Amino acid sequence: MNIKKAAVLGSGVMGSGIAAHLANVGIPTLLLDVVPTSLTADEEKKQLTLEDRQVRNRLSTTALAKLTKQKPAPLTSKSSLSLITPGNLEDHLQQLSDCDWIIEVVVERLDIKQQLFERIDSVRKKGSIVSSNTSGISIHEMAKGRSEDFKAHFLGTHFFNPPRYLKLLEIIPTHDTKSEIVEYVKTFGEDVLGKGVVIAKDTPNFIANRIGTYGLLVTVQEMLKGNYSVGEVDSVTGPLIGRPKSATFRTLDVVGLDTFIHVANNVFDKVEGKEKEVFDVPLFMKQMQENGWLGSKSGQGFFLKKGKEILELDPSTLQYVERKKLKTASTELSKQAKGLQNKMKALIYSGDRAGQLLWNVISPVLVYAAQLKNEIADDIVAIDQAMKWGFGWKMGPFETWDAIGLEKSIEKMEQSGLAVPQWVKQMQENGFTSFYKEMEGQTLYYEDDEYKAVKENKKVIHLSSLRSQNNVILENSGASLIDLGDDVACLQFTSPNNAIGLDIISLLNQSLEEVNKNYKGLVIGNQGKNFCVGANLAMILMEAQDDNYFEIEFVIKQFQQAMMKVKYNEKPVVAAPFAMTLGGGAEICLPSAKIQASAETYMGLVEVGVGLIPGGGGNKELYIKQLNGLPNGVTLDLQQIANKTFETIATAKVSTSAAEARQLNFLNRHDGISVNGDHLLNDAKNSILALHDTGYKPPVRTKIPVVGETGYATLLLGAQSMKYSGYISEHDYKIASKLAFVLAGGRVAFGSEVDEEYLLDLEREAFLSLVGEAKSQERMQHMLVKGKPLRN
Repeated sequence: MNIKKAAVLGSGVMGSGIAAHLANVGIPTLLLDVVPTSLTADEEKKQLTLEDRQVRNRLSTTALAKLTKQKPAPLTSKSSLSLITPGNLEDHLQQLSDCDWIIEVVVERLDIKQQLFERIDSVRKKGSIVSSNTSGISIHEMAKGRSEDFKAHFLGTHFFNPPRYLKLLEIIPTHDTKSEIVEYVKTFGEDVLGKGVVIAKDTPNFIANRIGTYGLLVTVQEMLKGNYSVGEVDSVTGPLIGRPKSATFRTLDVVGLDTFIHVANNVFDKVEGKEKEVFDVPLFMKQMQENGWLGSKSGQGFFLKKGKEILELDPSTLQYVERKKLKTASTELSKQAKGLQNKMKALIYSGDRAGQLLWNVISPVLVYAAQLKNEIADDIVAIDQAMKWGFGWKMGPFETWDAIGLEKSIEKMEQSGLAVPQWVKQMQENGFTSFYKEMEGQTLYYEDDEYKAVKENKKVIHLSSLRSQNNVILENSGASLIDLGDDVACLQFTSPNNAIGLDIISLLNQSLEEVNKNYKGLVIGNQGKNFCVGANLAMILMEAQDDNYFEIEFVIKQFQQAMMKVKYNEKPVVAAPFAMTLGGGAEICLPSAKIQASAETYMGLVEVGVGLIPGGGGNKELYIKQLNGLPNGVTLDLQQIANKTFETIATAKVSTSAAEARQLNFLNRHDGISVNGDHLLNDAKNSILALHDTGYKPPVRTKIPVVGETGYATLLLGAQSMKYSGYISEHDYKIASKLAFVLAGGRVAFGSEVDEEYLLDLEREAFLSLVGEAKSQERMQHMLVKGKPLRN
């Protein structure tokens, strides 16, 4: 099987988002919607009729126009838009016969979906996959009355919004779906779409929305019962317990109250007893919906921004009041605890106001997940993965249960009147003290009185597992060299925030020596929150304030020399960036033999934001990437290349994706992009093996043509204009002039060829002169304290 072309039926936010994600991975996609039944005022003004193609395709073409304006951006590159063809369900239905995958994303009504599937069945080609993106309607009911081939190739594929960013894809087969189709879509979802895929059963709201909605409603009800405020709840149900910053009510504002109530009602209509009581949305939320207070999309919800102040809703009065935070002994104690497991224990067993709230909202969710285990999924792993990938939890329900301790928590649950499922108590009685355990670097989970290995895609590498298997070759306080197998090593950063200091530089030098002796190549990668957000700024500022410029120059020179070693190393070095890859993080990637970037890589040389210019060779390497990135047949225009490099660095441009990083020339045509971040290290490792097997040779040292003094003057013209117009400060101009001098190659003639060491010397000199500037030090201080740039 091979999905070469897809169709998405329904061009709303979800449908257009799915189409955008398919286009992001290079799949031509047809986007169809219904034909409008009336004209807009603008169409009437243009004297269009309901028969005009422009009108008939309006819904899908309007949706495509919105894709380029939405934030966060659904498209990894605006060029992906060309892969989406708009149309309508009347004129273009026959074109579905060319599609290998047809995804239905129309209104959530069973009768409408069934009618559409009848029409699809009449035109689709045999063997094509058809799926529904429903958030809870029965997949089995949708397929009733369809042909045998349709049923065999039909399933639910529930994407989470926004499809580009949220990792979860729930696959819901029916009894008629061929097992090989389920397996193919799962593999396709992981390998091509970059998703975390779980197999769910055909039950109301499937896995993540069933448990997530239950947890949110339990929290709302506990807030009302315990007289907590909206702000108090959000202050303790976010990162403090391993949940997203949006916590509870900010999440509801982002999702949209109307959407949430629809999802809740979907379960309410299908369940009985105590479960039905939980899914009965509180009256004040229904009143909010009637008032149109739906959250972010309506401008107000549980929170309202008034000027610079954010107010919270008082559920008892429906008035907006000053936002509160819940601060207790346990919240302060948890901040001192190391690791999420210890933080959770400090909070949940404390008994104070925060502890009581968290116990009363977390423990019912753990019990509920255990009660539903066999109903909604095949095992506890699918439930935990669904909550982590769909709702951004650091730990799923069963992982959370392990974290707070099974024996102690069960005792407290029963004292609280919670009915712990018999299978959990039986598990405990039989001597199983946790749902998961690690053995020989492998994660095992509990199932039917034994531990079974968690099945994962073979492309997933866990550095933590390799560490536990004694695969560490070298190590210091800032980094580790780990054996990935197949004679490939990985340099993993372990310093706080992966900041580059002498410890990382030192181990990088040692790693290159070790790799050249005993390995085929080196991957530079890690599995932290971000790849690397730059050099150790605090150390640089501290040394500058002590006038210790000798130490700063030593560190910068060491960094530059290490990057040159990376570039000319006899064995290939592949950088594997992801998420924030800024400043020194980008500088580590640029000289490598190849960059294998995660699709979600935000790369940029951002040093001007702290009053500096790149100091680890980044100016030179980006300029060279621009030189080498010219398509065949394009005439070399040195000034144009210098201008583009100058603009990228001087404006601190950061790519919004790896695709955009390629457009900015941080990546070139030889570099790779991994859509699934979990496969990144494996892809980088395979890049090393491919380079080795094809007889890798390091690049030959050559001289670099520069624009010299005349080019330097040209570079400054734009900066001068911006200064005189008041767009940049005097200090911004000073930074720009230093950068221009480095990129131009100093005081040489236009077209002169210089060596890399000469450019590095210019860069280092400029960097050191800026470090000594009081205004630059103010910018560094402000970034360290406030986390955002200062304009001075």
